Amino acid sequence: MPEVRAVEVQVDFGFSEEQELLRSEVRKLLDARAPLEQVRKTMETGPGYEPDLWRELAELGWLGLTIPEGFGGAGLGWVDLVVLLQETGRSLFPSPLISTTLAASAILDAGTEEQKQRWLPSLADGSRIGTLALLEASDSLAPTGIALLGKADGDAFVLSGQKKFVADAGAANLFVVAFRTGGGPQDLALGVLDAGAPGVTASHSATIDATKRLGTLSLDEARIPKSALLGEPGKAWPAIERLLDRGAIAVTAELTGAADAALSLTVQYAKDRIQFGAPIGKYQGVKHPLAEMYVDLESTKSLLYYAAWAVAESPSEVPRSASLAKAYGTDAFTRIGIDGVQLHGAVGYTAEYDIQLYLKRAKWARPAFGDSDFHYERVACLGGL
Repeated sequence: MPEVRAVEVQVDFGFSEEQELLRSEVRKLLDARAPLEQVRKTMETGPGYEPDLWRELAELGWLGLTIPEGFGGAGLGWVDLVVLLQETGRSLFPSPLISTTLAASAILDAGTEEQKQRWLPSLADGSRIGTLALLEASDSLAPTGIALLGKADGDAFVLSGQKKFVADAGAANLFVVAFRTGGGPQDLALGVLDAGAPGVTASHSATIDATKRLGTLSLDEARIPKSALLGEPGKAWPAIERLLDRGAIAVTAELTGAADAALSLTVQYAKDRIQFGAPIGKYQGVKHPLAEMYVDLESTKSLLYYAAWAVAESPSEVPRSASLAKAYGTDAFTRIGIDGVQLHGAVGYTAEYDIQLYLKRAKWARPAFGDSDFHYERVACLGGL
């Protein structure tokens, strides 16, 4: 019998010089153009983002970071995207960046060459804003959660119904829609709809985090031509599941940046706030929570970096690693948000102090692409439990 030896795989998560330069440039731009004072103004506007700054991000190549150069993008990977999203999360930057990136990912993953040429360049240059329309009223991330039925009609499918919890629905003009093609559990399809098409209406609604927009896509006899289908009708669940994994990774990337900023705000407050003649950071009741926040944040980053690395290098590992990162990260960020507000004392609950904005972002991030209960259960199922 041949000898079997265990092989240890080591992954170096040190960022390259180019990635650190990207981080520095993103932070420099957002510090100058989107400080929290400006974020507070932007989140109250109708669009919920700044069109001029959006076009500037496109010119810098950041909107098409993971789109290949042949389709107008920068041709970088998901680890590079994580660097960008951590900085947008740190600034609570209001924009449809994640939505557009995921829509491009869907087209890149399942589209034909003609479809990629049709849609990806405009997503990369910012002239189109994309988003995913996957969920419905059940908010279920399983195949059975998709009930919207596409009725075959000649060379198209006709859709009538609603897609819920659509990120940046009011700003998007390209929707990647999941719908059902039959009664089987996985009889699903993905198709691309333009916002201006007949029977397509999008609206947004208020959420706890005003820097993030969610809405509803309403469809009334809307037609998706078969030329706009991504992949083969009735076999789209694997592609949808990959989008859910990538969405979980993207949200986790932003939440680690936001959690890092919340921790920094709280540490600075602990140094500045004098109580009983000394900074409150001197006391164990403040030191210990801050230390726990730091450990939780660093643990989340390690899980996140592996998941982002696996997208290109080890796709079979993505479901488990994405779920671990999202599960641990959402719980950690919620604790960091709550503890940050509490360590600020009574002023932490006031609208004037920025720490409450990070707690609201934690509340938004928790259910996005699955909460911790969903992802821990998924990890257990993937492990055979």
